[in-house]
Amino acid sequence: MLTRRSFTAMAGAVAIAMSAALPALAQDAITIKFSHVVAPDTPKGKGAQKFKELAEQYTEGKVKVEIYPNSQLYKDKEELEALQLGAVQMLAPSLAKFGPLGVQQFELFDLPMLFANREELRKITDGDVGKGLLAKLEDKGIKGLAYWDNGFKIMSANSPVITPDDFLGLKMRIQSSKILEAQMEALGAVPQVMAFSEVYQALQTGVVDGTENPPSNMYTQKMHEVQKHATISRHGYLGYAVIVNKAFWDGLPEDVRANLEKAMAESTVYANGIAAEENDKSLEAMKAAGTTEFHEMTDEERAEWLEVLKPVHEEMSDRIGADLIQQAYQAIGTN
Repeated sequence: MLTRRSFTAMAGAVAIAMSAALPALAQDAITIKFSHVVAPDTPKGKGAQKFKELAEQYTEGKVKVEIYPNSQLYKDKEELEALQLGAVQMLAPSLAKFGPLGVQQFELFDLPMLFANREELRKITDGDVGKGLLAKLEDKGIKGLAYWDNGFKIMSANSPVITPDDFLGLKMRIQSSKILEAQMEALGAVPQVMAFSEVYQALQTGVVDGTENPPSNMYTQKMHEVQKHATISRHGYLGYAVIVNKAFWDGLPEDVRANLEKAMAESTVYANGIAAEENDKSLEAMKAAGTTEFHEMTDEERAEWLEVLKPVHEEMSDRIGADLIQQAYQAIGTN
């Protein structure tokens, strides 16, 4: 017979059991920490937000995506190690970042004057060359999911940078990339490797004279406030590989992984679709601010830059792979 005392004890036990179960229920959602180093209102930042929305929608709450922009968790040099260790699950590092991992073939994208336009770029990112590069990450414990655009870069400095001779002796900030080092050296500049989050202050204080960025990065980081001149050179491409910790990805339930792949495919279309628009808007906003004088490169000036920079392709062929460069040329339709 159930006495008042035993009923009270049972009710207490049930309450304890239920309270113990609540954290377990709350932990059922799979958390993906998505870390990146740029502002939320850049193409990458907006792409990450779109992925979060679609991933949570398509998995019906089984997955929760936490986004950490602006190097909140890790700086450029730290984030790949954090991913490999499982401290974060997803990143979208620039393609130049894979060289230190021993996958320097990604530095193909850093070659100056490789792509004339976005159509040529797509022949690489959407084709066999791009897929083959992502596959090379798996030995490093990384799964490559997609390529996201940022855009084509422009040069900026506190003095005009219109011809190659203008770069002589300038200290130019670059990402960690042997190709970008060779590019700046070919122009006569002194390359300075520096974390993205430190660039504004370095420009402001004169630690470096200039840098290269797509307009959206330059604008959202307010670099135009501390750069007097810029040339719309579109000399190189800045893009990202969206990557995940491979063990984490492989360990996901099959249905969850399929829905995340769907979310990634759709957010990739979205992110790449807005990249050009965001860069155009950012360029116009910087022009309107009036703090930087922008120079639109002429065909003659482009030919002069090409003459100086194209030898970097051959110089770096041992590092990237001569065969890979030729495959890229063939895919693009150039030589």
